Amino acid sequence: MTGASDGRSEWRSRLIADLAAAPPADIESRRAVAKRVADILRPAGALARLDEVAVWLAGWQRTTAPSVERPAAIIFAGDHGVAPLSAYPAEVTAAMVEAFEKNRASISALSAAAGATVTVVDVGVGAPTADIRVEPAMDRDRFQQSFDRGRGAVATLLDGDGVDLLVVGEMGIGNTTAAAAVICALLGCPAEMIVGRGTGVDDEGLARKIEAVTEAVSRFSASTSASTSASASASASASATALEALRQLGGTELVAMAGALVEARCRSLPVLLDGFVGGASAMVVHHLHPEASRHLWAGHRSAEHGHGAVLDHLELRPLLDLDFRLGEASGAMAAVPLVRMACALVTDVPTFAEWFGSSDTEPS
Repeated sequence: MTGASDGRSEWRSRLIADLAAAPPADIESRRAVAKRVADILRPAGALARLDEVAVWLAGWQRTTAPSVERPAAIIFAGDHGVAPLSAYPAEVTAAMVEAFEKNRASISALSAAAGATVTVVDVGVGAPTADIRVEPAMDRDRFQQSFDRGRGAVATLLDGDGVDLLVVGEMGIGNTTAAAAVICALLGCPAEMIVGRGTGVDDEGLARKIEAVTEAVSRFSASTSASTSASASASASASATALEALRQLGGTELVAMAGALVEARCRSLPVLLDGFVGGASAMVVHHLHPEASRHLWAGHRSAEHGHGAVLDHLELRPLLDLDFRLGEASGAMAAVPLVRMACALVTDVPTFAEWFGSSDTEPS
């Protein structure tokens, strides 16, 4: 047991070390684009939100000419032991993966319109996690393997043709229940504040979801309170608790998404965050290191009940608010053209100085 415990501690230590060594956003690029925005040929602040996106992207792309030429989405798919709480049967996960692979799903149409590629990674279809109400979702080996699969998927994309903007999504019937449980455990709030209708369950189904999340979080809290070390530092304890919440309450696709977000952060790759489920994974990453989630921008606010609380916790403002609730990275993908436009607005539009010959000369 000691050897296994040492191995888990070593894996977590390497993960935290990778995040600690990850380069911050390039301040000089951010400053240069912000300076250009301040003199751009339009009324000050007229398109402020899009200008902010361009400045953010410039820092992570490490360039004064940010652009979106090679956007990509990765969708992680897995089955859950709480699937009966959904409005759809567990078999739908596998059916949707087939639709992704054949380019017939909604995300396929959205990504084609946005000029993005889509990669689907099976991390547990047909091999559901355990019922989180009564036991941990997965053992530590499966947890680490799923996390590393997520990191590896991003590394493969970047080592191939390269990517300049990443969208991370998921597919897994039952995963809004798992995501809600992770979020409640990290926020310490009652299930009623977070649990939503997911795929569209009725009032009775919503009550069952709330009950399931309450049971799962109570079990998790009881299992971790006895094992928390009083001697551990606050940061180490927070990271360990976040990872344990993801292992015990999440799903393999949530774990893989967290791994993907970590790898993107380590490689300075900007990420458009999708909805409620992706937000749960992002919250875990946020708890691993103070700078771990700086490369994230919220693509949209979903219709899911607790997504607003997630975005508030991450201190993210969404680009879109269209009451989407599909998943599949669809909401974030819909925002990709806006990010591309934001880049064009600071690279293709002249400044007052360029247009009039002097920064002191502006039209009256």
